[in-house]
Amino acid sequence: MDRLIELDHQLFLWLNNLGNESWDWLWLLITDKWTAIPLYALLLFLIFKKFGWKPSLITVVFITLLITATDQLGNVFKDGFERLRPCRQEGVMEYARFVAVRCGSYGFFSAHAANSMGVAVFLGLLFRKVIPKMILWLVGWALLVAYSRVYLGVHYPGDIIVGMLIGALLGFVFYKMHDWVQLQIFKNS
Repeated sequence: MDRLIELDHQLFLWLNNLGNESWDWLWLLITDKWTAIPLYALLLFLIFKKFGWKPSLITVVFITLLITATDQLGNVFKDGFERLRPCRQEGVMEYARFVAVRCGSYGFFSAHAANSMGVAVFLGLLFRKVIPKMILWLVGWALLVAYSRVYLGVHYPGDIIVGMLIGALLGFVFYKMHDWVQLQIFKNS
């Protein structure tokens, strides 16, 4: 485990130090939750256009529950593992570029990575028959958000990978539950 942690530290420093001050604004923009509002507004429009009002409201509830689940599970893991973020870890923070506005104490796993990947998988599966390549675009966006956390100096690659895996798993589970609920409610309609 110590060797794995050391490799994670080394990979973090390599990826983090690829950054350049002239690009910092872009990665701060990518990681900012408000930046995704136009994307989420477009997705919300597509959901309502494809499904109509009642099924779309259920879909929005499931997306909200998914984001809440990934976010809160991230907090449970952070408090449980107490793995310091790179910007707080001695032996790492001295060599890293810290670009983020703030840095919390613990970082395992990345809720940003889990949230964005969970939503990408959920919506990608939801739209797979209508817009087959949507999942590729959404996963691409999730990967950018995930990498932004390393670039900014607040997460190790391991935090990101685990967050993305948990997000993908929860996105799939919530999609299946969503399908089942929709079927139960609208099977006689």
